[in-house]
Amino acid sequence: MEDCMKDHRDRTGALTRRGLSLAATGMAAAALFAPNLVWAQATTSANLAMVGEPQSLDPMASTADLVGLIMQHVYEPLFTFDAQWAIKPMLAAEMPKISADGKTYTIEIRRGVKLHNGRDLDAEDVVASLKRWIEMTPRGKGLAKSIASISAKGPSTVEIALSEVQPALLAHLALPSGFAAIMAKESIATPLVEFIGTGPYKFRERKPDQYVVLVKHDAYVSRSEPASGYAGKREAKIDELRFIPVPNANTRVEGVVAGQYQFADQLPVESNKKVSSASGVTAVVTMPYGFPYIPVNTKQGPMADAKIRQAFQMALNAEELLLAGFGDPKFYQVAGEHFPKGSPFYSTAGTDKYNKGDAEGAKKLLAEAKYDGTPIRILNSKQYDFHNRMALVMAEELKAAGFNVTLDVVDWATLIQRRGDPALWDVYITHSAFLPEPMLSPPQLGDGAPGWWKTPAKDAALAAFNSEPDPAKRGALWGKVQEVVYDEVPYVRVGNFASLSGVSTKMKGYTPMPWPAFWNVEIAK
Repeated sequence: MEDCMKDHRDRTGALTRRGLSLAATGMAAAALFAPNLVWAQATTSANLAMVGEPQSLDPMASTADLVGLIMQHVYEPLFTFDAQWAIKPMLAAEMPKISADGKTYTIEIRRGVKLHNGRDLDAEDVVASLKRWIEMTPRGKGLAKSIASISAKGPSTVEIALSEVQPALLAHLALPSGFAAIMAKESIATPLVEFIGTGPYKFRERKPDQYVVLVKHDAYVSRSEPASGYAGKREAKIDELRFIPVPNANTRVEGVVAGQYQFADQLPVESNKKVSSASGVTAVVTMPYGFPYIPVNTKQGPMADAKIRQAFQMALNAEELLLAGFGDPKFYQVAGEHFPKGSPFYSTAGTDKYNKGDAEGAKKLLAEAKYDGTPIRILNSKQYDFHNRMALVMAEELKAAGFNVTLDVVDWATLIQRRGDPALWDVYITHSAFLPEPMLSPPQLGDGAPGWWKTPAKDAALAAFNSEPDPAKRGALWGKVQEVVYDEVPYVRVGNFASLSGVSTKMKGYTPMPWPAFWNVEIAK
């Protein structure tokens, strides 16, 4: 657990270090989560152990997965993804009507949908929410130059007019991370102080470093289609969800094995045997879950020099990094392609520069760049154990190639904060869920995300890719974008990885997804 979260560590990880039994830990948790008068009415509840404290509960204020994971239960998007990653309507009544030139989207809103404050959702709520989204989020800002207007054309009709074709628009609107959450227009503020959405759960309470509590929205109006992925019918079968920050990975493991938590996210892969063999808990492996990647500060500092970034990429042995992060090959794949075979976006363009681990070649590039030994600051967090393990190995690979390196280990919330300031880091380690549309992830493909990558080559490749509505032709154009990524190194995509979660056998109906969702899930009594 991080030094910057010492107080929280004293409440969780330090208990283990003092040798307290799991029974005592459970008693402490029971005291911590003693229900108040409102909670006492709940018939079912779920303790959900998360990797840390969410930076915010505003789904537009952060692209951190944890924020989207929690708040997708409170807010809903116009469109979402089904189990096959096809885009489906959620708050939209149906898929939009798109003009022949591809520049006007007419979206009908489902009627009778209840906001958490009791009134019906209308088109004005949607317009206000989408305008806030394009002003606040990296993906929204990236689309802003293509959006001529967003307007209400009646109480339940929204029109989005584009100045240029944007084939990925609906996918952007569907993404749960930094997502285009639809909220009550009267609640919109910066920062948000009320969290009024339409989801199957509504916000009840947050106590920093202790929990976020969501409770069932009794007036929720669900879609009627069968549930599939994030699409279709949603039902709050658990009365209360408690999202509990547990930064220490071993504490998450011990807690779910002991029955203290009904769900524990992002467990270290070495705990697979322990979780699998425990009674009352199931080990859930999702492969591929996502990919670790390393954004680079192209704005200032030594990594602003493209040749130094190329040396950085050349020095890295992706297989060693993945082995350090995940240990067992069944939990990772060494793959330089951004998309797998079978995807319309599969391409090997640029992958000859992947997984080189060439220290001598990197030294030559550093000499050509006249690298002066300025330390490369690697920002990372132990809250995702594999991030920190990869950082340690990466530091040694970089040192062997002639880089001066410092490790800056912080809690995840601090990392999210610091990555917004180009003066505070040179590279950082993060990861993304695997998504079917290139423009959804990583955020560095848009404009304004930490790393601040913007060059003529990027703009040209993305302009060609994003102006082509034909999916087959877009696939071929993606290879050009991937090649620019390998040439200019705004980030290094390390490979693919699986996630390991622990789920209580009392939790029924849970379906593994990149952002775990707990609607349509129940707790057996």
